[in-house]
Amino acid sequence: MATKTLTNRFLTALALSGCLVAGLAPVIQAQGLPGLVIFSGVERGNQLSFRLDYNGRPFQRDRYRLRISRQKMLTEVSEFTVTYPETYEGTFDDDNIDLRINGENVDLDQVTWDRESREILIYPVEPVAANTRVEIVLSNVRNPRTGGTHYFNALVRTPGDIPLRRYLGTWIISIGRE
Repeated sequence: MATKTLTNRFLTALALSGCLVAGLAPVIQAQGLPGLVIFSGVERGNQLSFRLDYNGRPFQRDRYRLRISRQKMLTEVSEFTVTYPETYEGTFDDDNIDLRINGENVDLDQVTWDRESREILIYPVEPVAANTRVEIVLSNVRNPRTGGTHYFNALVRTPGDIPLRRYLGTWIISIGRE
């Protein structure tokens, strides 16, 4: 009788642990996506979506997909700027930067990575219309050697007389948080 009870408990524990592992699998696979950020200092409405294609492993090559929703694109845009903090010591390949509008690559007039100012400037050939989905794709990125959380900002400039940049939001990117 005791052996039967012990066997039943073992099988129950085995079944429950299998369910637990199966439930964690999607969480483990989603490391390249932004998670729930509660205490970032950035208001929820200003947090932008992104994806790291190769999971943000320190000192590895990666591809960053920085997204701007159509709700943030209130006006036509002639320049996109991505700024990043001094704490981020990764490198970018300015020959491997794309701009996608509603899922389609657009022609770029110029892309400049200004290391000193810690910003990437992206100039499309034609201004990007308001109310469109934007994705800035940074390919062949070398992640920093050490892990950490880095705040990348999206700034835009509209065509016209006033050359002021407007803040659209922040991508909160974690490197090495597996």
